[in-house]
Amino acid sequence: MAVTVTGTATTTKTDAKTKTSITAIAAEPGAYVAPPGRLGNLTPVQEAALARISAELRAEGIWVESRHDDASLLRFLRARKFDVPKTKEMLLASEKWRKAFGVDELVRTFEFPELKEVDKYYPQYYHKMDKSGRPVYIERIGNLNIKALYACTSQERLIQRLVVEYESFLTMRLAACSAATGHPVETSLTILDLGGVSLSNFIRVKDYVFAATTIGQNYYPECMGKFYIINAPWAFTAVWAAIKPWLDEVTVSKVQIVGGPGTYRPLLLAQIDKESLPREFGGACACAGGCSLSDAGPWNVEGGTAKAAAAAGGLSEKTAVLELPANGQVLSA
Repeated sequence: MAVTVTGTATTTKTDAKTKTSITAIAAEPGAYVAPPGRLGNLTPVQEAALARISAELRAEGIWVESRHDDASLLRFLRARKFDVPKTKEMLLASEKWRKAFGVDELVRTFEFPELKEVDKYYPQYYHKMDKSGRPVYIERIGNLNIKALYACTSQERLIQRLVVEYESFLTMRLAACSAATGHPVETSLTILDLGGVSLSNFIRVKDYVFAATTIGQNYYPECMGKFYIINAPWAFTAVWAAIKPWLDEVTVSKVQIVGGPGTYRPLLLAQIDKESLPREFGGACACAGGCSLSDAGPWNVEGGTAKAAAAAGGLSEKTAVLELPANGQVLSA
């Protein structure tokens, strides 16, 4: 049975840190309804699966409070269709990868001073929210210059940034969007702009795309709500044929490939307010210094950076319906 809920933002002071959470309350008709398979809208079978995997992780000493709250466990359960053994296998593989990759240390120490230079050749950024409150993530490949890109950074650093941004997405951006909208927000809307891209460009960056896709699907599942691939050239048929085998069927179902401005602008404006959509995509937003470097959104507290906002608030408070526990999101469910 679907449970209709809404939320109110609450703020508490604990150990000199500000923690923000969304507290579920009963709502009048027409308010937010949790999607199937999420807190507030679980079947008895799904509730049992959640209880079982949580209990097993705790009993085996694997459970980690900051990562294994109910909402986070449900992301993995949905990715494996609530099959508990398969979900547990996925979670254990994720924990093993996190340790090997050094995720926690990376989150604490990673800096990306080459951001402005990288932005010239491969813009990847979050920018405000769509009409349902999801953070909007944008990538533009048309200006991709591999030689210039790898002169100012490396594939390794791009992957490290990807992981740090996934972590930021889960721990800070989603929480800020949820607080701004008054209901749980658990996914993003992604725009991948292929305007001006060539098949040779994609081939040169395919190793990064494959690595990013693998990380997204395996270790940060169920983060993508909708994925628009715009300005897709005729040659993209071959590119899509190369990418598609890397993706699961759930991810593929969220991808919509469209052509030029006459096709994609109405679609994007139906999802994103004109004032929130960058001007180059048919919107009215023109951030000072460029939208790709603005980090504009509810996570950007009083004009500060997203990282500063994350430092200011732990955003780890747990609630009955929303338990908020990652930029760099390339075709991941």
